[in-house]
Amino acid sequence: MPVSKSALISRLNRIEGQIRGIKNMIEEDKYCVDVLVQVAAAKSALNSVGAVILESHIQGCVKDAIEKGKSTEILDELTEVIKKYVK
Repeated sequence: MPVSKSALISRLNRIEGQIRGIKNMIEEDKYCVDVLVQVAAAKSALNSVGAVILESHIQGCVKDAIEKGKSTEILDELTEVIKKYVK
C-alpha cells in the first residue's frame, strides 16, 4: 500500500524537527554521544523516507515504463538512482 504524499510530508516535518534539535544540541554543547545518537536517528528516518519513495517509484514509474516497452531505459535509470541512494 503506497504511502500518501501527506504522510511523507509529515515524516519529513518530523525529520526537519530532529535536525533542528541536533543543531540546538550542538549550539548548547551537549554531550557528543547524545548528538551522534540523534544524528543516527535522523539518518535512519531519512533513509526510511527514501526507501518508501524508491518503492513507490518501482511500483509506479518503473512498472509503467516496462509495460510500455521502455524496460532498458527505465532499468538503466533505476540502476543509477539505486547507486546514488546507497552511497
